[in-house]
Amino acid sequence: MLLNKYIDHTKLGPAVLEKDIIKLCEEAKTYDFMSVCVNPNYVKTAKKVLKDSNVLVCTVVGFPSGAHSTPSKAFETQQAVVDGADEIDMVISVGNLKDKKYDLVLNDIKAVVKAAEGKLVKVILETCLLTKEEIVKACELTVEAKADFVKTSTGFSTGGATEEDILLMRQTVGPDFGVKASGGVRNYDDAMKMIKAGATRIGASSGIKIMENKGDDSNDSNTSY
Repeated sequence: MLLNKYIDHTKLGPAVLEKDIIKLCEEAKTYDFMSVCVNPNYVKTAKKVLKDSNVLVCTVVGFPSGAHSTPSKAFETQQAVVDGADEIDMVISVGNLKDKKYDLVLNDIKAVVKAAEGKLVKVILETCLLTKEEIVKACELTVEAKADFVKTSTGFSTGGATEEDILLMRQTVGPDFGVKASGGVRNYDDAMKMIKAGATRIGASSGIKIMENKGDDSNDSNTSY
């Protein structure tokens, strides 16, 4: 697959303006990225701007904490699909996972998968908060729930994607399941390391920088998610 089709061009956060989303979508069309990833309130805007392109619209559910009720996550998902979302990135309940309440975590993912009505579902584990054993368990639950991807991070916690975690996730889910590296993937070298480790999708606000093989800019306020 071409590098541009690995990238979910991302703009998330509380202060994102509509003009930012329009710009994001125009950039995504220019580079023919796989998708744009936007807050739920901008799904309609993104869908409208991207209507004559191959770029998909991805949005987030239970974001960024994951500590939302299962019915609320299901409703968010249903509304996102109505608004035009092609893909859903949901956050697991990290607390329930750590408490070993695996049935709750499983049913949470299942509810979102059902509500998505066949749209692709990526499950955000927030790997920086998990032990290796917890990452493995979260991956196993995601596969059991019949989602489509495991994803490392929201970009709003204490860390992002690492090669080590991507390797572990790939090893756990097998060769055919989706693995998304998100958080801290800021340039071409970062992206290629994640892809080599087993990522099949890259979530980043630095999609253009990745494509143009530019170096990291530590002063860039738009962190990768």
